[in-house]
Amino acid sequence: MWPNGATSAAVVSFDFDAEEVWIGEDPENARRPGTLSQGSYDAKVAVPAILDLLDRLSLTATFFVPGRVAERYPDRVRDIIKAGHEIGHHGYTHTSPTSLTREQEEAELTKGKEVLEALGAEVVGYRSPSWDFSPHTLDLLVSHGFAYSSNLMDDIRPYRHPKHPIVELPVHWTIDDAPHFWFDAASWVKTIRSAAEVESLWREELEGYVALEGMFMLTTHPQIIGRPGRLLMLERFLRHLTQQEGIWIATARTVAESVP
Repeated sequence: MWPNGATSAAVVSFDFDAEEVWIGEDPENARRPGTLSQGSYDAKVAVPAILDLLDRLSLTATFFVPGRVAERYPDRVRDIIKAGHEIGHHGYTHTSPTSLTREQEEAELTKGKEVLEALGAEVVGYRSPSWDFSPHTLDLLVSHGFAYSSNLMDDIRPYRHPKHPIVELPVHWTIDDAPHFWFDAASWVKTIRSAAEVESLWREELEGYVALEGMFMLTTHPQIIGRPGRLLMLERFLRHLTQQEGIWIATARTVAESVP
């Protein structure tokens, strides 16, 4: 199903959440500069470093950005666009659509899209802040001109939703950095894994996706994967990815456009 004789595909994606992920986790975090500083690292250090890395490797990626992050860091979003990467929708605030009314969800969708487009992005893809849908999400995506979603875990290949023209680009927690590295000092219950352990796991998963001719959707967060040692691991892994025989690496939008 892949173009140009490829036997598998891969998308490199980043969720540029900055402070919004922490405020969405707990609104009281808006008054905790120490907690928020984890998100501030996104724009200050991580995104520039990741853009440099992608440039060195000649890779084009997809960045999903909440509207409020784009308002706070418009120059970073412009940097992403200028470098030739895709911008996708990731909510206006980092709020799950499952907790919103239809009207609130539509307001999040339209406001976020307006902010990103005002900065020069052409927005056709949507990733929920929670990798989840409400009963209204697909209808709203169609009515507001979206072409694809990247939220569900029910396949390893893209598909078109029944009764909707929206293409789904499946994801999974295994090849997301957050389950392995996320740490919340308010609870102190999570173990931070070593970069080497996660690199090994991702290589195993990539081998499986290639063998089954699937689409490997790497999902990372600059404030997480952009820590110094993990950046080195990311570079090693992406170099390994580019060396896979028969794999087609493209943006989420380009992959979605290839689906009949």
